[in-house]
Amino acid sequence: MAGMQFWNGRRARRRLPRVRGQIKTKDDSPALSSMLAFKAGMVGVTLIENTKAALNVEAFKGATVLEIPDTEVYGLRLYKKDPKSRYVVAAETIYDSKIAEKINLKKVKNDTSTIENFKSKIKDYHKVSLLLVAYPKSISADQNHIQKYESYIIGSSIESNFNFASGLIGKKLQPEEVFKAGEFLDLASITKGKGWQGEIKRKGIRRQFHKATEKIRHVGTLGAFTPGKILYTVPRAGQMGYNYRTEKDKELLKIGDISVDNINPKSGFKNYGLIKNKYLLVSGSIPGTAKREVRVRKSQIGKRKGIKEVNLNYISSQS
Repeated sequence: MAGMQFWNGRRARRRLPRVRGQIKTKDDSPALSSMLAFKAGMVGVTLIENTKAALNVEAFKGATVLEIPDTEVYGLRLYKKDPKSRYVVAAETIYDSKIAEKINLKKVKNDTSTIENFKSKIKDYHKVSLLLVAYPKSISADQNHIQKYESYIIGSSIESNFNFASGLIGKKLQPEEVFKAGEFLDLASITKGKGWQGEIKRKGIRRQFHKATEKIRHVGTLGAFTPGKILYTVPRAGQMGYNYRTEKDKELLKIGDISVDNINPKSGFKNYGLIKNKYLLVSGSIPGTAKREVRVRKSQIGKRKGIKEVNLNYISSQS
């Protein structure tokens, strides 16, 4: 139920959630920050808890299965700091010509043959990011169009970040190259859409007394006479659900391959089908319906940092 902490509750404009903010890390080695996945469903898992509250205790939890589509790196982007506004803006983009032609990119100014020209002046740039393309046709998401998105490189040195990114152009990206089991993640998605709803269902107010007014399912007052406007704090009817939400500090329990570890129920996941590719098993629930895009990112400012060993005993096959 939407409250004041989720103001203003507007409908998401795009299905692909946007990931913003810098990830602070003590590790100097370069790494990719995020990937795109699709929500398949939930399963039950049995694992050994190793926390302060429960040490070496077997627990049963719910976990969400995210399938990773085939993903390729079709380019990299270099960012500079604008001297006037001091904002970080895109300066140059380098593409892989084969993948660019495959995904129908018309204007390709710089290709992989120009990478050496940028190495001598790489200190002039501020940030490096990879351009990724996901192919949902490779999974059960029922999407024919590709998904292009951007994932920036985290690391202390711009030179090492550029060398790391340039080595991945034109290659197929695997989830184990980005994440590790036991790591904590942030997951950005879009909640279930419930359409246009009234004040009672949308904001949780109580019904009016039957003798108070002609209407029952509405708010009692729209506010004071002064100021002469309706404040945003007043419960009103409007769009409910289909909002951008980010779940923070979710533990990655497992990175699985369907050819080795079959996690599919007998009839497939409800409203999704069978998993065909590699998948992530994440502790807890994630906003959105089945087949919804989920941006999986390394934890930004998580309280629980580091990688802990996960002791999975059992994964149920019932969704």
